Amino acid sequence: MPEQPKRMTLVQLTLIVAVNMMGSGIIMLPTNMAKVGAISLLSWIVTAVGSMAIAYGFAQAGLFNQRPGGMSAYAEDAYGKPGYFLVFLLYFLSLAIGNVAIGISAVGYLAGFFPVLSSTPIATCIGLIALLWLTTVANFGGPSVTGRIGAITVWGVIIPVAGISIIGWFWFSSETFAQAWNPNGLSLAEGMGSSIALTLWAFLGMESAAQNSAAVENPKRNVPLACLFGTLGAAVIYILSTTVIQGIVPNADLAQSTGPFALAYAQMFNPFIGNIVMALAILACLGSLLGWQFTIAQTGKSAADERMFPAFFSRVNSMGAPVTGMIVLGVVQSLLALMTISPTLSEQFSALVNLAVVTNVIPYIIALSALIMMMKTANIAGTKYRANVAVALVAMLYSTYALYASGHEAVMGGMLVTALTFIIWGFIAPRFATRQREAVEPTTVP
Repeated sequence: MPEQPKRMTLVQLTLIVAVNMMGSGIIMLPTNMAKVGAISLLSWIVTAVGSMAIAYGFAQAGLFNQRPGGMSAYAEDAYGKPGYFLVFLLYFLSLAIGNVAIGISAVGYLAGFFPVLSSTPIATCIGLIALLWLTTVANFGGPSVTGRIGAITVWGVIIPVAGISIIGWFWFSSETFAQAWNPNGLSLAEGMGSSIALTLWAFLGMESAAQNSAAVENPKRNVPLACLFGTLGAAVIYILSTTVIQGIVPNADLAQSTGPFALAYAQMFNPFIGNIVMALAILACLGSLLGWQFTIAQTGKSAADERMFPAFFSRVNSMGAPVTGMIVLGVVQSLLALMTISPTLSEQFSALVNLAVVTNVIPYIIALSALIMMMKTANIAGTKYRANVAVALVAMLYSTYALYASGHEAVMGGMLVTALTFIIWGFIAPRFATRQREAVEPTTVP
């Protein structure tokens, strides 16, 4: 009898979930949160609870629906093909926006070595567009190397961030932290809601946690637990790292920094160590951007194969790379970089993050609301049903609050994108219409 392949344990899956979330999303956050003050750290508490609810909801949905498509497939269970398309396109666009935000993070840390990149908004934009195209062209060689690079470079963020969470407390000053607490005189509620979109940005990607369910021991028990523990583990590191950095670097300096973690390590040790951390962060951003550029092009290809996207996204070169789709996405991301150009790196990063969160949480709400239909179809009742509904409701209410906290401009942008999505669907819908139509008697107007 052939030996059964070894499956992942709960601990192994939990580590994968945490590492998948802890990409480059965290490395610019201390600068943006410092503009509000250390009171913005309260946003982590709200986001940690909401993110764990979202992660658990998707873990449950992944057990009931294991079709390809993830959130889009979940939405289809309750809303049919229109729901599938709406969730797919909004999520697809959020990845494109997120890629530009990751590029901004890389430019911020590169500016430590090449100050000209942050000298003017035009110089920043040119540097950003150059990075976007560099990582796009690098993917023309196909998927063979991209995944390996990303698996290594992600540690360029995890090591410094996790490291400062542990050893940074030896340099922590309660006086520095107290001075940074509430420089703008916000109320407790304002402070708690001030950085919801920014903190949620660091958790985006948790929706993919259930994708490994087929390779896990006892998936019905371990997948939901790994989602919760992995999200909680990432939350602890996020909270500790952003808290300790507020007690190491004076708030005014942190708010102006283009490389906050490098600045903290430079103050803890010396500028040379700070430069090493800066280089690690750049590598992490480039690796993350490289992987996401391929992922989004591959997502477009999958949709084109399902006749939900232009056919040219399906074209691949001899090495399996959807080059045409990558080029189109490179143009789209370059336009996003131009549209969001701002006086400072942190302002552009914040604008992109807010828009990415809006276009992410709308699919979250739609997909999570389909969990009720999934459970009804699977005849789930009793305590399990009530517990899942309660958690999904917390997740959806938090997602709705995150929409509100993202600000008027981001919500307006998200609504415009949603409107365009429905316009596009109007042209695609006939491809999926059933040929059987009920005869309708003509209405006679007296």
